Amino acid sequence: MSEEQCQCADCQRFYKEHDRLIRQFPTFKQQQELNWASIQSFRTLCSKAINELQRQLTERESQEDRNTDEACISDTEISEALDDLENVNAYLYSIEALMEKIFETKISNNIESKFKEIANELAPDPLNVDRLILNRLFHQTPDFPDKKNIN
Repeated sequence: MSEEQCQCADCQRFYKEHDRLIRQFPTFKQQQELNWASIQSFRTLCSKAINELQRQLTERESQEDRNTDEACISDTEISEALDDLENVNAYLYSIEALMEKIFETKISNNIESKFKEIANELAPDPLNVDRLILNRLFHQTPDFPDKKNIN
């Protein structure tokens, strides 16, 4: 029994991005670097958001005559977001520690070639002419004009 991929828009977007990342970064080393950069950029963004929200909350608390109509984001919403983002940052630090272990792994050029070969199998180029023709053949139905019965 084979599991079919989910067809919802979010999952389809994920599958498309998944395959793109395999095509664009088909080696072990490239995947290491991609994941490291991704984690670092996520941490940087979360840290900056935490700092900005903390600054905003501190400014609000220091204002004596505060007009609540001016606030787009409530203090409660900011506090809850800070708790959540601090947890996310802690998880990201844990992932970073795991990634450091992954970076200790070095593989030979022969194995890198095997990664590229497997990447082509897992995520073939969707614009490859052979794949486009094959997809077109698979998706033709009798009601398509190019599938006329020619005698």
